[in-house]
Amino acid sequence: MHRLFVLAALSFAAPAGAETVHITAARMIDVETGAVVQHPMIKVTDGRIMGITDARTTQLKSDAKVIDLGSKTILPGLIDMHVHLTSLAEIGGYRGLQYTDSFWGAVGVANAKKTLDAGFTTVRNVGSADFQDVGLREAIDGGWVPGPRIVTATYAIGATGGHCDDNALPPSYDKTSASVINSPEEARAKVRWLHKYGAQVIKICATGGVFSFGDSVGGQQLSFEEMKAIADEAHMLHLKVAAHAHGDEGIRAAILAGIDTIEHCSLASDETIRLAVAHKTWFDMDIYNDDYILATGTANGTEQDSVDKEKMIGLKQRQTFQRAVKAGVLMLFGTDAGVYPHGDNGRQFAKMVQWGMTPLQAIQAATSSAAKALGRESDVGALVVGRYADMIAVDGDPLQDVRVLEKIAVVIKAGEVVKGQ
Repeated sequence: MHRLFVLAALSFAAPAGAETVHITAARMIDVETGAVVQHPMIKVTDGRIMGITDARTTQLKSDAKVIDLGSKTILPGLIDMHVHLTSLAEIGGYRGLQYTDSFWGAVGVANAKKTLDAGFTTVRNVGSADFQDVGLREAIDGGWVPGPRIVTATYAIGATGGHCDDNALPPSYDKTSASVINSPEEARAKVRWLHKYGAQVIKICATGGVFSFGDSVGGQQLSFEEMKAIADEAHMLHLKVAAHAHGDEGIRAAILAGIDTIEHCSLASDETIRLAVAHKTWFDMDIYNDDYILATGTANGTEQDSVDKEKMIGLKQRQTFQRAVKAGVLMLFGTDAGVYPHGDNGRQFAKMVQWGMTPLQAIQAATSSAAKALGRESDVGALVVGRYADMIAVDGDPLQDVRVLEKIAVVIKAGEVVKGQ
């Protein structure tokens, strides 16, 4: 008997009066093993999976509520580990200064819906001004607006003049980001402050970046001592830490400081890759958006300096991804949505396969692996008993052609159809 059907016997006690729905399709992918389960019948009560059986032998009551997805393939809802829901790729550089502050929270509502419709039922939002991501999470969780489950980072912590500071204005304005720190002591205090107001993960800027002004994309910007203080404080609060890091020195320092996931990882050396394997540090690499950035150039307001930085690191990042996969680094699916248009998240799967992953590995990076990295194995990332009934349905077999994940036919969140059917 298949593992999933054994788990079906471990059914949970349903809350009194909770609605039950049964979801079936031609097949389901067990993302943890790669096995394809034929004719699954998924029992969902109060938004959680209560059992998985064979639809061909399961007897239901005549009045049972059934969602029949026909010939489609079911997978768990996808997880994007690196998004910016309150950002727009279509408005870059200084053009963003033409809009009032509350504009970005408003477009975040639309971006959340696009992301959910793309099949991503959980995202990690790694950086947002004015605690806009917290408000968006609260609105989604309260049922006021549609969107994915959001793990919120709020502001990203960085150094004065660094990637996470506000460097676009002259000194007469002297605008400093609310999350700038300049010592380990300030770093610890900032973690506590962010946690106080809704951070569920801590994001730091360990190196320069493509879209920041006046810095080297690979230059380290936080000291090892500052990174370690952040990691220690966050872990004490049971929070994980993500580090934006393009340059090799910053990546290595972040790994040694105990940072949980490294974002971008563009210029990691073989030595640093081996260090990541040894420390079981996750790499979260946005290898699709180079296509969009270079194709649009400065048309959206992006500064030429940023385009030049992307030209310098784009191919190198993909080559680093290839080497990291081959070396056995723990890999995640993160797109940096907001740097390219929201809703196109699924286009990265094909790039991950092109640069060394199998389709299953790419799918796992956006499901079971992502759940592990989030510390959310009890509720997302796989279709097993006890987890949320978050799932997608596609036409075709993504294990053979991962591009089918670019067009999601049906999205179900907590047992409710939010797209399709």
